[in-house]
Amino acid sequence: MSLSAVSLRGLPEVRAGDDLAALLSGAGAPFRGGDVLVVAHKVVSKAEGRVRDLADVEPGPRARELAARLERDPRHVQAVLDEAVEVLREERALICRTRHGFVCANAGVDASNAGARDRVVLLPEDPDASARRLRARLGELAGARPAVIISDSFGRAWRHGQAEVAIGCAGLRPLDDWRGRPDSGGRELRATWIAVADEAAAAADLARAGKDAGEPAVVIRGLERFVTPEDGPGATALLRPSAEDLFV
Repeated sequence: MSLSAVSLRGLPEVRAGDDLAALLSGAGAPFRGGDVLVVAHKVVSKAEGRVRDLADVEPGPRARELAARLERDPRHVQAVLDEAVEVLREERALICRTRHGFVCANAGVDASNAGARDRVVLLPEDPDASARRLRARLGELAGARPAVIISDSFGRAWRHGQAEVAIGCAGLRPLDDWRGRPDSGGRELRATWIAVADEAAAAADLARAGKDAGEPAVVIRGLERFVTPEDGPGATALLRPSAEDLFV
């Protein structure tokens, strides 16, 4: 069994209203039905117009207070508060719960690779729906419907660094549940529940030349056993309910 991950090169700067599927289809690699296409969320968000110019943001009192304490741009902080349904931590960083249910730094609001100074990129309104639309459109244009993952970089509790995770997914079983099945020695597994979509997102990130390389999309081959004709439950299936969260 083998796995390959190849980045798509030559994509132009994506702007609001662009047909992202057409841009990806023209990037060189012909898609196959069992492929998994991993797309960095920023190009999806840009195509969907999910960007904010900080010049248009008026920070409120709470944003100003937090910005002064954290030494941040108060306009950026206000954009974070606008995207958060709950601020869970305010020390050194803003750890927020988004309307999607993600727990992440700054509610996913990010200024890197935003396309202009004093601009931030927000998460897609509904990343699973974005993945489903992209998959359907690729089917129209390319004649094949690869599974689609929309990824973002998240920090991890107790570990340095970030890793890509799936925030949107279509056509891929996001989880592979081994609970109740035997291991190689016949012992029943009780906790093994493999986050296939997250692991694919992380693998794709390693195939990019770097965060400054302009390679937001990667095609993974070798995961056909997890690819499904139906779009499936999406990355929502990966979210742990708040009542079960041990860390927030």
